[in-house]
Amino acid sequence: MRDAVIAAAVRTPIGKGKPTGALHEVHSVDLLAHSLREVVRQTGIDPALIDDVIGGVVTQVGEQSNNVTRRATLAAGYPESVPATTVDRQCGSSQQAISFAAQGVIAGAYDVVVAAGLESMSRVPMGTNLIGTSDPVGADLAGRYPEGLVPQGISAELIAARWGISRTRMDEFALASHEKAAAATKAGLFERQLIPVHGLSTDEGIRTGSTVEQLAGLRSAYYSAEYATRFPEIGWNITAANASQINDGSAAVLITTSAKARELGLTPLARIHTTTVVGDDPLLMLTAIIPATRKVLQRAGLQLSDIDLFEVNEAFSSVVLAWAADTGADLSKVNVHGGAIALGHPLGASGARLATTLVHAMHDTGARYGLQTMCEAGGLANATVYERL
Repeated sequence: MRDAVIAAAVRTPIGKGKPTGALHEVHSVDLLAHSLREVVRQTGIDPALIDDVIGGVVTQVGEQSNNVTRRATLAAGYPESVPATTVDRQCGSSQQAISFAAQGVIAGAYDVVVAAGLESMSRVPMGTNLIGTSDPVGADLAGRYPEGLVPQGISAELIAARWGISRTRMDEFALASHEKAAAATKAGLFERQLIPVHGLSTDEGIRTGSTVEQLAGLRSAYYSAEYATRFPEIGWNITAANASQINDGSAAVLITTSAKARELGLTPLARIHTTTVVGDDPLLMLTAIIPATRKVLQRAGLQLSDIDLFEVNEAFSSVVLAWAADTGADLSKVNVHGGAIALGHPLGASGARLATTLVHAMHDTGARYGLQTMCEAGGLANATVYERL
């Protein structure tokens, strides 16, 4: 029976997603090409063997539109015969790319495929794909949810209120993310996965030295009188400190079968054991990681206690803390090298970034099983179980 294994996993350092960020001058096509080029260099394979490149991008407009993955594939120097496509599962876009790649390999449609992700939020700001769209919802969806859906920040506030997560707890979690990321950087734990680009060799958003008392002085990032009236239970405790950053970055993983890896002389990092994707309440929007975790474990035939490491995207502290409370996961096994609050969240790249960080951490710690999950706009979530080889 065919399987799917990750033979290489790389990422760029993550830059601040603003005009002063270190990667702002790097064109989106070039930013993705950088990871695509490196994943081939590390494996030493002939890129003509690649059957497809699947890239995840969220804001597909401007230089990130028009199947940007194809242009990045050519920019990376791949033969013109190598095809490419771009997918959008919102924040889970490149995790979905990994799932599609694994499914294609297991089914026999591919022997070698690259799954990747990109987002340059400083050059293509979030939401610019909706400019000029007066009604992105439509009458039928509006009719199904007559009270209206809400932005993600409001969903994060609703989650904090429903699960009783305090401002202090969220800020403590955020500080811990920065401390873990700083420690991992200092120990050189990211060096095997990072590809320096445009003078940036480490993740730009990691901060240390703050305290809970200092963070307590930050104001709410999403307060709205309209939503305060509609949702009086909200405590307005989501701030810039306990939410993910806006960032630039890319990542790529090379996926093949165990048999093909042996033929090519490659040593796989991990097997893609089980994948799934689920939908959940689009009002809370960010809670689908809870049923996704349960579903992927059931499909894998594993228990929560079998998982040695978790990567759960830190879109907001409240999301990860609610997930841990509901699933019973041990937070000491979650995002052990920091998460998106510290490292950053370049939307379409984050799924491949989490996968890259996880499979390398599994080797560093001797973990057998790792589980990755991330919330996505619209009430969606991907979940993937990896097995170290």
